Amino acid sequence: MGNVLIIGAGGVGQVVAFKCAKTPEVFDRICLASRTKEKCDAIATLLPRPVQTAQVDADNVPELVSLIKTVKPDVIINVALPYQDLHIMDACLETGVDYLDTANYEPLDEARFCYKWQWDYHERFKDKGLMALLGSGFDPGVTNVFTAWAMKNHFDEINTLDIIDCNAGDHGYPFATNFNPEINIREVTAKGRFWENGTWVETDPLYVSETFDFPEGIGPKKIYLMYHEELESLTKHIKGIQRARFFMTFSDNYLKHLEVLQNVGMTRIDPVMYQGREIVPLQFLKAVLPDPASLGPVTKGRTCIGCLVKGKKDGREKTYYIYNICDHEACYKEVKSQAISYTTGVPAMIGAMMMLTGKWRGKGVFNMEEFDPEPFMEQLNLRGLPWTETIL
Repeated sequence: MGNVLIIGAGGVGQVVAFKCAKTPEVFDRICLASRTKEKCDAIATLLPRPVQTAQVDADNVPELVSLIKTVKPDVIINVALPYQDLHIMDACLETGVDYLDTANYEPLDEARFCYKWQWDYHERFKDKGLMALLGSGFDPGVTNVFTAWAMKNHFDEINTLDIIDCNAGDHGYPFATNFNPEINIREVTAKGRFWENGTWVETDPLYVSETFDFPEGIGPKKIYLMYHEELESLTKHIKGIQRARFFMTFSDNYLKHLEVLQNVGMTRIDPVMYQGREIVPLQFLKAVLPDPASLGPVTKGRTCIGCLVKGKKDGREKTYYIYNICDHEACYKEVKSQAISYTTGVPAMIGAMMMLTGKWRGKGVFNMEEFDPEPFMEQLNLRGLPWTETIL
C-alpha cells in the first residue's frame, strides 16, 4: 500500500523498522536511513523481511532531497534527533512527501519544548497538499490520543489532566539513560512548567513532586513535575482544561548522579574550550555513557504511562485513568529493544499507518489529538501496546 522512509537508526528506529516490516499489508517497501549506514545494515539483518538501507545526513537538506527522490516514499518517519525536524520538513516540502515525527523541534543552543517552529509550517504544507503529523510517539503521542479518547467517550468537559510516566525497569548500570542521553538530560534539567487557569506556571527543575500508586503491582513511586510538549498542544486543542501537568519517575540513584554531573558542568550545552578546540560537555558525556540501544538485553521490569483525567459527565464529577503497561523483556524478545524504544516506535508506525490508510488525513501540520482517536486506539491493542481504563 505504501512506501516508507525511516530516518534514524537508534533504538526507536529499530522498533519502527521491525513493526513496519511486520505489517506488509500497509508498508510495501521500507528504506532505513541514517548518518551511519552500518547501523541501518545491522538492523536490517534482524528484520523479518528485506529492507533497503541508505546513508543520509539529516542536517543536509540537499542530501535529504536527493535520497527522497531516489526512494520515492509516500511518508517519512523521522526518528532522528529533534534538532533535525525542520531540515526534514523542508526536504518534505521540496519533494512533496508527507511527514511524521515523535518529538518537537529543539534548537541546538536552547533546551526548550515549543511547537511554534513546526506549527509555522502549517500553511506551507497546506498549500502543497501535504500532511505533517507531529509527536507520534508515546508521550507525546499516545497520551494525546488517550486524552482525545477520554474527551470523546467519557467527558463533557475535562478540568484537570495529569500525564504520568513511570519507568519501573532496571538496566543494572550505575547511570544510563533509556533514550538519547543528550535529549534526556536536556529535558530533565530544564525548568518545570504546567498550565493552570489559562496561563503557564514555571518551577525549578524537578522541584514539585508527589507519590503516585501505579497499578498492576508496580506500586507507589515518587513522581516529579516536568514540562513536556504535549501540554502545549493539548491545552490548545482540548478546550476548557483548567490545569494540565506532566510527571515522570526517577530513581534516587539517577537523580544523585545527575546532580553531580550538573554540579561539575557536564550537562552544559554551551561550548567550552578543550585542548584547543570547542566541545559541548553534554555531547561528550553522551559519548561515554552506555548507548540506549544496547540496554535491551539487560533491562528488566515494566513501564506504565497514562493519563489521569478529572472532569464532568452529565453534570457529575468524574475521575478516569487510562494507561499502558509495557514489559522490557517482552519487548526485547519481539524487536531486540527495551520498552522505552518500543513505546515510542510502535506509535510512530501506527501514526504512519493512519496516514497511509486514509484513517487520518489533512492538509497542513497537525497534532495527534486533532484526529478521531478510535482507529489509533484499536491499533494500539493489536500492535503490542494494549491499554486499560478505569473509573476511580
